[in-house]
Formats: sequence, structure tokens, C-alpha cells
Amino acid sequence: MTTVDQAGKIILKSISPLKRFEFANLSSCLYRISAVDIMSYQNIPPFDNSAMDGFAIRAKDVKGAAWQRPVILKVIEDVPAGYVAKSRVGRNQAIRIMTGAPLPKGADSVVIVEETGKGSRVKGSAFAKASADRQGTREEEFVQIFKAVKTGENVRYAGEDVRKGEIVIRMGSLLKPGHIGMLASLGIRKIKVFRKPKVAILATGDELTKIEERLKPGKIRNSNSYSLAAQVLEAGGLPIILGIAKDKRNELKVKIKKGLKADMLLVCGGISVGKYDFVKDVLRELGAKFKFWKVAMRPGKPLAFGMIGKVPVFGLPGNPVSGMVSFEVFVRPAISKMLGRTDDKECEVEAVLQEDIEKKKGLRYFLRATSGCEDGKYVTRITGPQGSNILKSMVLANSLIILPEDAERVRKGESVKIRFL
Repeated sequence: MTTVDQAGKIILKSISPLKRFEFANLSSCLYRISAVDIMSYQNIPPFDNSAMDGFAIRAKDVKGAAWQRPVILKVIEDVPAGYVAKSRVGRNQAIRIMTGAPLPKGADSVVIVEETGKGSRVKGSAFAKASADRQGTREEEFVQIFKAVKTGENVRYAGEDVRKGEIVIRMGSLLKPGHIGMLASLGIRKIKVFRKPKVAILATGDELTKIEERLKPGKIRNSNSYSLAAQVLEAGGLPIILGIAKDKRNELKVKIKKGLKADMLLVCGGISVGKYDFVKDVLRELGAKFKFWKVAMRPGKPLAFGMIGKVPVFGLPGNPVSGMVSFEVFVRPAISKMLGRTDDKECEVEAVLQEDIEKKKGLRYFLRATSGCEDGKYVTRITGPQGSNILKSMVLANSLIILPEDAERVRKGESVKIRFL
């Protein structure tokens, strides 16, 4: 029987990134995979600017300023965001500045408005000042500085975020909201991305019925196609639901042939050793070369993987939880590699177990769990019954507890590995 680690390596060795690309608009490239390195052709920000509302000054002019001993500077201009100062800040001068406005020439620092006050040498009333402004003249205005600042304080320098020539997005990166914002900052409207792999999903079994049909005795609804399709979407693929194939060789062959037009095929059920489990035989008839069958894990032991030409084929167990867990462990990484993704690393962390668990030696267990943080540590407990048919265990879970093959009993309070879903 193949171990989980061996199976994972075999699968990834067999998978190649898709060599086809497409261009996606900025508004529709969220969670796509970049097919190119993106280099910045400019500094971000493109100019030195104020990080706060306040007054642009020369730091040496306010040396020693304090609430008891304010320094008084002459205000020579106002600069809102989006505009450039016309004047140069000279000795004992200041320019009122808004957040994001370019730092005026001569200034090297910004004093925030909360650390300033109206200058005591302002002449005339507000009415007189407004009247003077309307007549094209400006009454002298002064500001009191109550705190000394260092050179560069409250200033955002050009290139502080991104330097011209810097690679800001690497090929193979998942484009998240921050990446979208960066692309917009660079004025990039379209980006080259890897094409999403088409993943065909076939559910098999005489017991299955369409979800819209009324259940008859002995029948169950086909939930697997929909849960797997959701997982494919979440992993970045395009699901193609092929429907249900009954346990008949000819019907299986027709449906599987249709699925082989996709980039990957998932066949759910019919892969075990039952009298009517024909999937493996039909796949072999269609040229499948199996890499392994049966993996030392629970749930998901009856799992097969092989290739038909260049199409990877997964034979997933029919029980709903087994299929979903198998997808998380094996299919999701395969889709990531097809997508050309390079930043998708398994994120497993240590957590404190909240209950005793017994298991069978020789199998790696993936238990559905709820995990969270308490007192700075992750803690975890199972969701309840762990049967491979208990779909509610996946509904309640936000993580998987991973117990190693050699363990037989894990005690409450011990540290275990978990993987968040």
C-alpha cells in the first residue's frame, strides 16, 4: 500500500503546468495565477509627499520647540493633495500641507496639525483676511510649532513602497486583493495569467440519483459531484460535471471518454473491490497506466491515480467525506501545479488536542476538526462522528487533524498537526 507522502510525490511528478495562457482584465483577475513577472517601471510613491495633514517645514527651524516654548513660523502657502507648491520653504517658513501632497522644495519634514496652533502674530480679523484674499492680497499668517521634529519625520519618500525596476509580482503568484491594488497603482489594466485547468467530474453508482429527483427506496442523491465541483472552483480550476454513470461498463466508457477531453478527470466511486466496481477495468481499457491504488490513509484508502495520455485521472472513493479529504490532500496540489502556482505551500501548524483519540496503526488519519486560538496557542477538537459518510463533519470543520501512521493513541493536551481548510 502506498504511503500518503509517496502518493503525493508520484502525483506531482506526473503533473505539468499548463503551457497555455490568457489575458485577464484587472477587474476579473482576482485569484488567478500570474504567468509573468511584473516589474515596476516607476517609483511608488512617485514623489516625496506628506504622510499627515500639517505643515511642511525645515527641521532645524523648530529645534527646541515645546509646548512651553513654541516656535513661530510664517505660513507662505497652502498645498492640498493633488497640487504642487509654488513657493520654496525658506528660513522660519512653513507651508500648510495635506496628506499625500508633494513635499515642497526646501522642506525636509512635516509637523502634524495636532502639534501646532494659530500663530500669536496674526493680524486682523477673519473677515479682514477673507477680504484681503478676494482683493488678491494675503494677510500674513503664522503658526506655532509645539514640538521639534527630526529630518524626514512624517514624510513618505519616493520609492519607499516600490523602487523603479523592482519585481513586485512573481510569475506563479496567486493574485490577491493586494496584488490587484499594486497592478492598478502601476496603471496595468490587463495581466497575462495561466489558463484555468478544466476538471471533469464523474460520479458512478446505481444508487445515485439526480439532486432534483424524488428519492426512491435504496437511492441517494449525487452530492459528490457538487462538493467536488466546489473544491475545484476554490482550487482555481473550472469544473465540468459529467453527471452520473451507472455501474455498467459501456455507460462508464462513454462518460469517461467525454471526461478525457478535459485537463484532468475525477471519477468518484466504483474504485474499490466490490462486484460492481468496474471503474479501474474501464480505465485500463481506455489506456490508463496506474501509478498506485490504495493509500495508507483514513478516510480515502481506496484511491487510485494514473495517466491516460497526458490527462491525469483520479479514482476517488465514493463516500462523500473520503472524496473531499482525498481532494484536499492530493487533487488540490495537482491543480495548483497545473496552474503554475509557485506560492502554494502546505500550511500545517501545531495545535493542542482537546480530547483523547485512538487510531489504527499504519494509517495516516485526517480527522475533521474545529480549531482556533486560545491564550496564544492553537487548540483543536474533532467535529464529532468521523465516519466517511458523515458529511456534516465537513460542514462543521475548519481544519483537519493529521495523525501520523505510527501513532495508536493521542492524549488530550498533546501537540498534533492541523491543516486549515
